Amino acid sequence: MRPLPLPVFEGLVADALDQVPPELLALMDNVVVLVEDRNEEEPDLLGLYEGYALTERGWQYGGALPDRIMVYREAICDVCSTAEEVVEEVTITVVHEIAHHFGIDDDRLHELGWA
Repeated sequence: MRPLPLPVFEGLVADALDQVPPELLALMDNVVVLVEDRNEEEPDLLGLYEGYALTERGWQYGGALPDRIMVYREAICDVCSTAEEVVEEVTITVVHEIAHHFGIDDDRLHELGWA
């Protein structure tokens, strides 16, 4: 499917974040969620978490730049046939990357059905 316009796609990401329980959002620390068209190194990548998971942070973490959750608009639209599929894939990708922020790895996400 053709890439959705950036404002529309950003709205889907915001909607996906709204579906995350408030208790979990409150625990997220020093992380920003951004939309980009593609990952330059891996153009088919749908999302990426860059940073230090909460489970890996120690006393030396203070003053660090925010972790980043990237959601890749064009890559997600490439794997979807309908707007409904885009909505579902955005939600899956956002949840998947937030899970990495909490220290949940891909194997565990796969077991839970989010990979």
